[in-house]
Amino acid sequence: MNSRKLGFSILLFIPLFVTGQTSVQYNSAEIKLGLKKLNVLGSALYIAAHPDDENTRLLAFLAKEKKYRTGYLSLTRGDGGQNLIGNEQSELLGLIRTQELLAARRTDGAEQFFSRAIDFGFSKHAEETFRIWNKEQILADAVWVIRKFKPDVIITRFPEDTRAGHGQHAASAIIAREAFIAAADPKRFPEQLKFVEVWSAQRIVWNTFNFGGLNTTSDDQLKLNVGAFNPLIGKGYGEIAAESRTHHKSQGFGSARQRGQAVEYFIHTAGILSKNDLFEGINSQWSRIQGGEEIGKMIHAADQNFNSDEPSASVPALVRILKAIEGLPEGYWKEQKSKELKDLIAGAAELWFESYTLQAIQALGDSIRLRSDIVLQSKLRVKLLSVNTQKQDFDLKEGVSKSVQSSVIAKEITEPYWLFEDHPMGMYKIDDQLLIGHPEKPSSAIISFSFRIEDHEISYQLPAVYKYTDQVRGEVYQPLIIAPAVTASITDKAYVFVGNTSKSITVVLKSFRNNSQGSISPRVPPGWKIEPQQIVFNLPKKGDEKTVQFTISPSDQAESGKFSLHVQLAGQTFNRAHRIINYDHIPIQNLFPLAEAKIERIELKTGGKKIGYIAGAGDLIPESLQQIGYQVNTLSETEIMTTDLSNYDAIITGVRAYNVNERLTLMQPKLMDYVNRGGTFLVQYNVNNPVLVQNIGPYPFKISRDRVTEENAVVTFLDKDHPILNYPNKITPKDFNGWIQERGLYFTADADPKYSRILSMNDSGEPAKDGSLLVAEYGKGRFVYTSLVFFRELPAGIPGAYRLFVNLITNKK
Repeated sequence: MNSRKLGFSILLFIPLFVTGQTSVQYNSAEIKLGLKKLNVLGSALYIAAHPDDENTRLLAFLAKEKKYRTGYLSLTRGDGGQNLIGNEQSELLGLIRTQELLAARRTDGAEQFFSRAIDFGFSKHAEETFRIWNKEQILADAVWVIRKFKPDVIITRFPEDTRAGHGQHAASAIIAREAFIAAADPKRFPEQLKFVEVWSAQRIVWNTFNFGGLNTTSDDQLKLNVGAFNPLIGKGYGEIAAESRTHHKSQGFGSARQRGQAVEYFIHTAGILSKNDLFEGINSQWSRIQGGEEIGKMIHAADQNFNSDEPSASVPALVRILKAIEGLPEGYWKEQKSKELKDLIAGAAELWFESYTLQAIQALGDSIRLRSDIVLQSKLRVKLLSVNTQKQDFDLKEGVSKSVQSSVIAKEITEPYWLFEDHPMGMYKIDDQLLIGHPEKPSSAIISFSFRIEDHEISYQLPAVYKYTDQVRGEVYQPLIIAPAVTASITDKAYVFVGNTSKSITVVLKSFRNNSQGSISPRVPPGWKIEPQQIVFNLPKKGDEKTVQFTISPSDQAESGKFSLHVQLAGQTFNRAHRIINYDHIPIQNLFPLAEAKIERIELKTGGKKIGYIAGAGDLIPESLQQIGYQVNTLSETEIMTTDLSNYDAIITGVRAYNVNERLTLMQPKLMDYVNRGGTFLVQYNVNNPVLVQNIGPYPFKISRDRVTEENAVVTFLDKDHPILNYPNKITPKDFNGWIQERGLYFTADADPKYSRILSMNDSGEPAKDGSLLVAEYGKGRFVYTSLVFFRELPAGIPGAYRLFVNLITNKK
C-alpha cells in the first residue's frame, strides 16, 4: 500500500465542531475504508451515562469493520467524578472529559453526543437519580438525538436494575428504552418536529457484561465476535479499543491492547427480535432508499477499481457517484453520504486546504484576519471558485500553493455552550434546541471553500483555527477563541471569612483588544462592605493585564451570596472572567465564566498554623486552608525523609494519595513516627484498589465501597463528647447543612477497636454506616482517616465542613 498522505478530511466521520486541528490527511488505506463505508447505509447508537461507560471495542468494530454510522450518547459529561491528573472538579472536569471523549471517538471512529444531564456523583438507584435529574427533559434530549441520528439499532451498556451498579447507569437504560418508544411517537415532544422527523429504530438491546465481579452474559444470548483484525488499519479492534479508552486520562484508564477473539453478548429489550446478528433483517445497502440500488453498484465498482498508488484516478468515478446521490430526493442518507463522498473526493484528489489566524484569541466584535491555504497534489483539473464570499476562478496547479487573505467578524464568545448560564444541580440550562446533543458549540467562524472538480462544483465548510509553530512540538493547531473585550478574573470560586475579619480579593483584568479604558465595579450581598466602589483602568495594548484589589468586610448580619464584577468599557458591560485549562492530551480550553465568587462568613476557631501537605490525585484543600489563615507547604519525598516533621502542626494527604503515590511505602514509617512523637496526621479518602501501602494507619482497617450519596443524609454523633467534635469548635448537626453532592465515599470497614468511630449516617432505606471517620491516638499524636468529601465541601465554602476539618487537624495538647 502506498504510504503517501492524501487529501483533506474534517467531515468524513465526525460532525463539524470546533476542533484543534484541520486538514487531517488520509492515506490510501483510509480512503479505501471510506469507499467501503460509503456503501453501507446502517447506523447504531450506544447509550450510557458517563465518559468511559461505552464499549470502545464494540464501537470500533461497528464503525470500522461493519462500516455502520456509529454514535455514543453519554447522558453526562462525567462532571461528578474524581480527577487523577489535576484539581479541576465538577463542570471543569466535565469539560476535560468532553475532550477526552472526542479524542476517543476520533480513535474508534464513532461520533459523540451528550444530553444536558449533569453527573452529580454516585447514586445507588435510578429513583435517586431521577430526583435530581429532570427525567422528562433528559428523555427529550435522548429522543432528539435519536430523531437526528436515526439509528437502526440502539444499544445500552447497563440494565435498568441494581445490577447496573450505579443509579445513573440504571437511569440511562430506562431513558434509552423510553426514548426508543417516544422517538417514534409524534405526540411525544412535538416541538422537536419543527426540525426533525419521528424515527423508529428497529430494535434496542442490552450489551451484557462480565466485570466488577458480576457476570450478566450467558450462552443463550445473541453473540458477536468483535475481535477481528483489520489489515487496512493494521490493528485489531481490541487494540483500537485500548487506544480509545486510554484517552480517558483524567480517570486513569490507560489500557493494554488486546488481540484475538472477543465475544460480546446482547439481550433483546424491545423492537424486532434478532437471533443471529444486531442488524438482522435490516437493509443496510443502497437498495433501502428509492433509486439507490444503481448507486450501490457504482460505489462497488469504484471500490474494486481503486488504485492505492494513484488515488486521484478514482475521482472521476466518485464525482459521477456524487452527481447521482445529489439527484436523489431529499433525505437522511442523501445528506449523510454526500458529506462522506465530498471528503473522499477531496482526499483522493489530494486536495488540501485550511483557514487559520496567527492570533490565538480575538475580541468579541473585532475583525479576524484569516489566511486560507490551498494545495493540489495531483494532476486533476481543479479550479478554486471562491473562499468565503471572495470569487477566485483560479486553476490550481499540481504542487503549487494558493493563499487567500480574508476576514470575518468575531460574533460570539467561545464559551462552552452548556456552561454559559448558571444551572441547577442536575441539569445544564440550554435554551437553544439546536445545540442539544452537540459535544461542543459549532464554530462561529466558518469558512466556505468552493471548487470545480471534474466539471462539478463542490463546496466545503471549515472552522477557522489558530495555528502556530512551537520550538518543541512543531506545528500546532488550537481552536480559535473569541473573548470579551476585557475579562475580570477572580482566583477562587468561594471565599470564606472568619468572623468579621476583612479580606483582600485580587482581581486580574485582561484586555483582548487595544486601547481598553474603562472601570470595574464590584457588587456584594447585604451585610458586606467593599472598598473601593469602583476602579478605573487603562490597558493600552491587547494582552495587557492589570491586577487590582478589593477589600471585603463582613458584618454580623452578612448574608451568604456572591461577589460579582462588572466592567464598563466604551458603553458596554462585561461580566466574564478568563480561565485556561491546559493539558497536553487535549486542546487548550479557554473559558469565560461569570466573574463572580461565593462569599461566606463563618464562626471558626483555629489551632496551629503550619500544615504539611502530601499531594494525591488532585484537590483544592491547600488553597482552602490558606483562606482561613493556615500556612500550607506541599511536602516532597526528600523533605519528608530528611527534615524534622515536628515543625508541622498537622500533615494531610491529598485524596487518593495511597492509590497514586508509590513512594508513600517508603515514607510511611517516617509519617507514623511523626504521629508517635506527637503529630497529627490526617489521611483523606482512597479507593480500595489499588492501595499501595499495606497499613495506612497505625492499626489495621479496610477500605470498602460503602458510601452515602445523599448530601442531606442525617448524621448521628456516636460519641458527642469526643474531642474531635468539641475542640476548637463545637460541632453540631447544623454543621452538616448545605453539603453538596454527597456525604462520603469508600468508607472504612473492619477497623481495629483502637479506632474511635465518630459519625454514623446512611442513605434512605439503608442501614447506618460508621466508617466515614476514624480517629486513633498513637503514641503522643493523633491519626485521622476520613472518607467525608471535604475535597468537594471546602472549595465550595461550606461552613460546617471547615469547622469539622479544622477540628480534625487540631490536637489539644
